[in-house]
Amino acid sequence: MPNNKCKNRGNKNKEVTMTPSNEKDTPIQDYEDDDIEEMQEADLKKLIRTLRSSQKQILELHKALMDKIENLSHENEILRRNQNETKQLVQQETVIVTEVKNSIDQMKNTIESLTNRMGEAEERISDLEEREQERIQSDQRKEEEIRNLKHIVRNLQDTIKKTNIRVLGVPEGMEREKGLEGLFSEILAENFPGLEKDREILVQEAHRTPNKHDQKRSSPRHVVIKLSTVKHKEKILKCAREKRQITFRGSPIRLTADFSSETLQARREWRDIAQVLREKNCQPRILYPAKLSFVNEGEIKTFHNKQKLKEFVATRPALQQMLKDVLHTETKKHGHQYERR
Repeated sequence: MPNNKCKNRGNKNKEVTMTPSNEKDTPIQDYEDDDIEEMQEADLKKLIRTLRSSQKQILELHKALMDKIENLSHENEILRRNQNETKQLVQQETVIVTEVKNSIDQMKNTIESLTNRMGEAEERISDLEEREQERIQSDQRKEEEIRNLKHIVRNLQDTIKKTNIRVLGVPEGMEREKGLEGLFSEILAENFPGLEKDREILVQEAHRTPNKHDQKRSSPRHVVIKLSTVKHKEKILKCAREKRQITFRGSPIRLTADFSSETLQARREWRDIAQVLREKNCQPRILYPAKLSFVNEGEIKTFHNKQKLKEFVATRPALQQMLKDVLHTETKKHGHQYERR
C-alpha cells in the first residue's frame, strides 16, 4: 500500500511538474504543503526557478507600472501646469479684452465728442459763411449805391456844365485888360466873325479853373465860359470843329465842352480807339457825355462803354483786326491798374 501510494504520488508529481520548454511562459500553479513535501528535489528546484522567474516578472511589471504611474503623474503635472498657464492666459486675455473694450468705449466717446464738436464747428462755419455772404452782398449793394450816387453826381455836374465851354491855352494874366468875357468875345471875333455879332450869344459867367494859380504849373489854367443856352454852346463847338485851327492873337488854343472829371476821363479813354478809326476813315465822334460813335459797314454805331464795343467787335472780323492792338493795349493797361489797387 505504501508503495502504491508513493507510486501514485510519484505519478501525480510527474503530472504536476511537467513544464514546457520555455520557463518564462510556465503558468504558476497552486501547491499544497503536502504536495511540496512529496516533490522530488529536481521538481522543487524547478518550482523555485519558476517562482523566481515569476517574481522577476512581477518586479518588472511593478517597475513598468510604477514608471507608467510616474509618467502619468508627470504628464498630469504638465497638464495641470498647462491648465494653470491656460487659465492665466485666459485671465490675461480677459483683462486685455476688458482693456480693449474700455479703450473702444473711450474711442467711441472721443469720436462722439469730436463729431459733436465738428457739428458745432460746421454750424459756426455755416453761420460765418452766411454772415460773410450777407456782408459781401451788403458791400456789393453799397458799391452799387456808391456807383449810382457817383453816376448821379456826375450827371448833375455834367448837367450844370452843359452850357459851358472850356478854353485851353490862354496865357495867365491876359484877362486883366478886358476880363475873361472880353477875351472870349475877342476869340469869337478872331475865329468866327459871324458869331461874334450874334447878340443872342450871352456869357453868363467866366472863370479860370482851378481857382488858385499854382506857380509851379507850366501850362495856364483853363478858362470856363458859361453861356445862356446849350444851343449856343453846340453852335460854337460845331464851328470850332469845322475850322479845326482855333487861335487867340495868333497863338493856337482849343475850345471844348466842359465836363466833370469823371466824364473827361471817360472821354479820354476813347481817344486811342477814335484815332485808329479816324485813320481808317470810320468818321469817329465822341458824343455827349462820353459815348463813341463811328460808321461801320455804312451804319452809325454808338457805344456807351468799351465792354459793349468789344462784344460788337468780336462779331466783325475786319473791325476786330483793325482794333486788336489798341483794345489789347487797353486790356493790359486796366490789368496793371487793377494789380496796383
